[in-house]
Amino acid sequence: MSFRSKNLLVTGGCGFIGSNFIDFILKKYNQVRVINIDKLTYAGSIDNTLNFNKNSRYELIVGDILDNKLVKEVFSKYLIDGVINFAAETHVDRSIISPKDFINTNINGVYNLLSISYERWFEAPHKLKSEYKNARFHQISTDEVFGSILENSFSENSPYKPNSPYSASKASADMLVRSFNRTYGLNVTTTICSNNFGPNQHNEKFLPKLINSLKDFTSFPLYGDGKNQRDWIHVDDHCSAIELIFNEAENGEKFNVGSGLSISNIQIIKMINSLTNRNIKLSFVEDRHGHDFRYSLNCSKIKEKFKWQPKIKFESYLRELVLN
Repeated sequence: MSFRSKNLLVTGGCGFIGSNFIDFILKKYNQVRVINIDKLTYAGSIDNTLNFNKNSRYELIVGDILDNKLVKEVFSKYLIDGVINFAAETHVDRSIISPKDFINTNINGVYNLLSISYERWFEAPHKLKSEYKNARFHQISTDEVFGSILENSFSENSPYKPNSPYSASKASADMLVRSFNRTYGLNVTTTICSNNFGPNQHNEKFLPKLINSLKDFTSFPLYGDGKNQRDWIHVDDHCSAIELIFNEAENGEKFNVGSGLSISNIQIIKMINSLTNRNIKLSFVEDRHGHDFRYSLNCSKIKEKFKWQPKIKFESYLRELVLN
């Protein structure tokens, strides 16, 4: 299978999921050039790119997706014919403290990418330039756009009910992507993914923070009673789904991507305790306002249409993470 784009722009490629995706693509395809625009905030690190930063088909541009001039120059210089947008502010607690940062990057930044993609690839609405007939914009979204669900699972057609500034900004971005598809004809796809785990994840996130507390013998702050449930998927499985959808999905399609494993935070802690034969010290803290209780995605669409299945088990990875 060949890759849809020859000159792929990956935004936020020094972050957790973006860096894993670039590594995945460069290893699998030898004809793809990847240009990475990353602002190198606290969440992005050059260290995450060590597996591929000397690859002749890879180039890092340090910059902001809000920088209109820079993004236009990148599109022009590298003849960008595909965009996969990982760039985002993602931490819910930070969004509560400083929502403006999330509005700027997750909404205005996405608008900038969409408008330049349209300007570069189209002669007029719904009239592509011939050299960009396969050009596509892919948006990385999150299950948090749906809000919380006590029973059953969200489908791709479930209404958006975001409950934090972070999830609201991601929902807004998804709506912008949809609007550029319907109004201007921009070829777009979207993946709505559950919680990722795997290498390169920032230590502010739940699982790395938990493991660090275990190893450092420090107290772990746990919201409420710890019964909030999340669906967990390995980043490599997420990357394989993105690749498949970017290459093969129909224009305008949206797919849920998850493992089907819905597990509470306190259950994960108990799993680690049993693996290590010692108890993580917990510090129960007052639950934050708007804290979603349970996320769960119905992923039958991607499984039925593309025969995709997640391969990496959460329990196996957790054992490896804790015992190594």
